[in-house]
Amino acid sequence: MKRREFFKSASVTAVGAAAATAGLATPAIAQDTYNWRMVTTWPKNFPGLGVGAQRLADRITAASGGRLTIQVFAAGEMVPGLQALDAVIDGSAEMSHGAAYYWQNKSAGLSFFTGVPYGMTSRELTGWVRYLGGQEIWDEIYDQFGVQGFLSGDTGTQAGGWFKNELTGVSDVNGLRFRTPGLGGQVWAKLGASVTNLAAGDIFAALQSGTLDAAEFVGPYNDLALGFYQIAKNYYFPSFIEPGLATELVVDKAKYQALPADLQAIIKDVCQAEYDAVAADFAANDPRALQTLVSEHGVQIRQFPEEILEAGAKAAQEVLTEIRDSGDALTKKTAESFISAFNIVRQKTDGTDSLFLTAREKYFTLK
Repeated sequence: MKRREFFKSASVTAVGAAAATAGLATPAIAQDTYNWRMVTTWPKNFPGLGVGAQRLADRITAASGGRLTIQVFAAGEMVPGLQALDAVIDGSAEMSHGAAYYWQNKSAGLSFFTGVPYGMTSRELTGWVRYLGGQEIWDEIYDQFGVQGFLSGDTGTQAGGWFKNELTGVSDVNGLRFRTPGLGGQVWAKLGASVTNLAAGDIFAALQSGTLDAAEFVGPYNDLALGFYQIAKNYYFPSFIEPGLATELVVDKAKYQALPADLQAIIKDVCQAEYDAVAADFAANDPRALQTLVSEHGVQIRQFPEEILEAGAKAAQEVLTEIRDSGDALTKKTAESFISAFNIVRQKTDGTDSLFLTAREKYFTLK
């Protein structure tokens, strides 16, 4: 073999060997895996909210390729529903799924991130939290407890509640034993009701025993499952204390920040996706559940008397003013941010959305 042909042959052989070597599977880089626990305030398999919490956990697990797996515990399985946040704070769990206004005893400012009487709709709330400074203030509140909050679900405007007796005016509220949480509970208390908060799974028994005269939870989709129609037949719409309720996912902040950046992003992005998914779930299933309540269970759909709506608005203004002027600097900051954002975002809702809805209701039908 000539010298030139030898080196040409050797070169081809070397290239082939290199290509073959490159084609061999390279060892996978070991990646840490994380197994987290999520405690919730909802009963197991609870429509909309409990199912949404499980779906959120499953989506995080899937999106992370199993690197971050989430085990979900319904209310009472690890801790009682209204102790879910405490479980994250004390390290018993890495995540909780609930509603920020359940923890208003820790900071009055937290109520602004769930539902404010006569306040923001759920779409308006996302505008404040995502683009008008709400998330930063929420972070500041939760920093005191070593946790981080994310919006995780949206029920839309809720139902006003179940009442054993029909309401004719404010006088019927006096002494009424009513389950309702958050700032809305304070509004009803100003109207004369005796207000308490109970987890979802405890409300039916309290109504049945006579401990409660009335209760509100979310709306038809959940309320049908909870069976309130068996005890109370007067179902009032709409809620003026919860115009757009948001649920939250809370995580242990130190553990969250210790995660790789991509897993942090997965948690944040899945929460945002689930906020919209839960909204769609309620939009589809609330009307169907309401039809069932009326046609199969004899529920009477009612609207609150104007006297109650007007008195509720006055009470809501008083509650929000009292909170803003309470002397707690962070609560004042939260209230002022909410009010500033509210006066921005409601311009579209009042000036565009509501006018369209009024025209659609008046002029347009499809059969």
